[in-house]
Amino acid sequence: MEIQTTQASPFAIQNIKLFIAFRVFFNARFYYPVFTILFLDFGLTIEQFALLNTVWAITIVCAEVPSGALADILGRKNLIVTTSLLMVLELSLLAFVPLGNGTLIFWAFLLNRVLSGLAEAMASGADEAIAYDTLVSKKLEKGWPKVLSLQMRVRSIASIATMTLGALAYDPKAVNAVLFWLGFDLILSQQTTMRFPIYFTLVLAILATITAFKMEEAKPEETTTKFKTGAAFKKTMCAGKWIWRTPFALVIILFGMYFDHILRMIVTMTSQYFRLINLPEASYGIIGSAIAILGLITPKVAEHMAENYSPKRNMFIVFAISGYGLIGLTGFYPYWGLIPVAFIFVGLTLVSFLTSYYLNQITASHQRATVLSFKGFTFNLAYGFIGFAFATMIATLKLQNSNTHPNWTTEQVADLAFIDGISYFPWYGLVVFIIIVSFSWWRLREMKITK
Repeated sequence: MEIQTTQASPFAIQNIKLFIAFRVFFNARFYYPVFTILFLDFGLTIEQFALLNTVWAITIVCAEVPSGALADILGRKNLIVTTSLLMVLELSLLAFVPLGNGTLIFWAFLLNRVLSGLAEAMASGADEAIAYDTLVSKKLEKGWPKVLSLQMRVRSIASIATMTLGALAYDPKAVNAVLFWLGFDLILSQQTTMRFPIYFTLVLAILATITAFKMEEAKPEETTTKFKTGAAFKKTMCAGKWIWRTPFALVIILFGMYFDHILRMIVTMTSQYFRLINLPEASYGIIGSAIAILGLITPKVAEHMAENYSPKRNMFIVFAISGYGLIGLTGFYPYWGLIPVAFIFVGLTLVSFLTSYYLNQITASHQRATVLSFKGFTFNLAYGFIGFAFATMIATLKLQNSNTHPNWTTEQVADLAFIDGISYFPWYGLVVFIIIVSFSWWRLREMKITK
């Protein structure tokens, strides 16, 4: 992965280097491979885990668009710095909350989810906007696909390292084996080692904060630190009207939302899927790292697609990849079932790259962060909808299965409900795709007639 640092290269610009570093420090989290069991080992229940992540999603939806408007009004750097500080605070809560008091732990995790949601919302668009505007000021905006591509590949390398090390650091057997090999006479318990991935991620949060402070606004004279009442709302409404009146922007956001909410829902359930295709739990971290290797290749493919193919052609390519993944999942093939999972991850990466590429290309600087936040808002709103719908469907299927198979265990009933639920995804995806294609054809045709 060679970076050219000639004068004509976007990678010679300090803000671009900082943008890539910030994305890595903010998104590479050591606790991702043990995310669910981390909550449980702290003493929380599955029901509390579901509630806390619902709070996280609601927080993002509520804060997404206003945060983009604030970025355009107060300055992108200010929001990125705030994002980093929120990340430090959310991780500090989990790193230092005392064990034993269930109520205190629940409230600490609740506040963690709120702060994490706010940080995710504020990070959405602001860092990307400041990086793209820097390229525009240097007349190097054509280098944006290469910046996106490298940024995604570097993040993939970081993910491989953090997921592997995070899973090992969480396991007391692995940690104690390393300590014994190093000559230390220590035996650490699960209650001690389960915080190690959090400590490591806290270090990344501090590095993200340092990186954010070093960023510079491309046009600092156009921002102000004085917030006026109603300014954010006005900014948001103007961006919303612009999106509606710009059919291409609306279509890009709609298709991005369509692919993202389906594929991301599948990604969040991969651990359950792995268990049902007979993969040992110890392999999950290794599988995650292996899939992350795809992130070294996929961004270059996306870069080629963006620069050489039409948006329409790229949309159908992503649809074919995603469709194959969704259909392949329904077979629950032991071991071979990893192949459709890889297609799901590839599709998700392509969607992230292409939506960013097209939106930044057509959006004016003064509302770029707001428009990108609109994108994040719609993506998370759709994700929340499909999550609620899937949970409702699973509950219904579990009730039907328990009535049909009264002698089955609770686990067997739940497993069958999950398998049946996954089978609906290809059909849901096809119906929604036809609706969005029809609407997009009408809006784009309307634009041509108007012209």
